Amino acid sequence: MNLCSKAFLLFVLPAAMLAQDRMPAIPADKLNPAQKKAVELLVATPRGAAGPTGPFIPLLRSPELMNRLQAVGEYLRFHNSIPQKLVEMVTIMAARQYAQQYEWDAHYPLALKAGLPADTANAIAAGRRPDTLAPDEEVAYTFVTELLQNKSVSDPTYASMTAKFGEQGVIDTTGLVGYYSTLAMILNVARAPGQPGSTAPKLALFPR
Repeated sequence: MNLCSKAFLLFVLPAAMLAQDRMPAIPADKLNPAQKKAVELLVATPRGAAGPTGPFIPLLRSPELMNRLQAVGEYLRFHNSIPQKLVEMVTIMAARQYAQQYEWDAHYPLALKAGLPADTANAIAAGRRPDTLAPDEEVAYTFVTELLQNKSVSDPTYASMTAKFGEQGVIDTTGLVGYYSTLAMILNVARAPGQPGSTAPKLALFPR
């Protein structure tokens, strides 16, 4: 094998390996009692009618963690103190940070449905600051960008976020970033595939 062929294999094989789903769905007849109970609890929530999908497929490997995370997620997604448009914007920002395609595929259309402009969502997909942001989007976008990049926020950004959404909004938004970052990492570790047939933009990895 010549040097070019070896270089080609070194480039191609990792990509093929990354396509592997490490934690596919567990057949119903293979679930243990704790996993079955976790599925029952999930199905009883607003998002669980279809049973385990997305991050809940790998999470079933730790059913107690799944139970606790899905309860937190139910609040953050459906009962958050910030507007639903911003809930979805924050979610896709977390998905973009981790280049998590399944999470992005799921929430990109939800963000548009909630009123986030397509140009804004597409700019987030491209990894750049949107050219135009509504005042509430501007505050939340700046807060989340700093939190994801710097692991904290500056005093002016904190003051703007508190003035707009109150201390509860600050905590709910921070929790939302943490929740979807956690799901993104779980999905990435599991190498879960994106959603088949999704027309959402494809996410490239950010430079390391």
